[in-house]
Amino acid sequence: METPKMDVAHIGKSVVVKGELSGSEDLYLDGEVEGSIELRSHSLTIGPNGRVRANINAKDVVIHGKVDGNVRGSDRVELKKSAVLNGDVITQRIVIEDGAFFKGSIDIQKGESKPEAPRAMAAAAPMHSAPAPTLGNN
Repeated sequence: METPKMDVAHIGKSVVVKGELSGSEDLYLDGEVEGSIELRSHSLTIGPNGRVRANINAKDVVIHGKVDGNVRGSDRVELKKSAVLNGDVITQRIVIEDGAFFKGSIDIQKGESKPEAPRAMAAAAPMHSAPAPTLGNN
């Protein structure tokens, strides 16, 4: 299914964490977490046995298990068919498989401002060149 990555931490299904969970590597969570999860520039995968009662903030979030809390995936959020999510989602891209349960709202964010700037400048360039002939005709 998923290709194993070099720096992936694993929390097994018998582990229970209460409080803030943060890290600087990708995380596979098959246990239980209550509190908050912060992996801003890394991926979080919640396995089929995962039970999370926390707000999540990660780059990519893949949910197979159960989540009660808001999910912010700066790049992508994916709800697999076995997922149960009660909470709001904020992300750039979302995938919801047939059979997944989701109750909440979805806020799709636009991409980073850096990719937008060249398009804005390109769109503005014709506007600047169009008035020049008009001025010359007056």
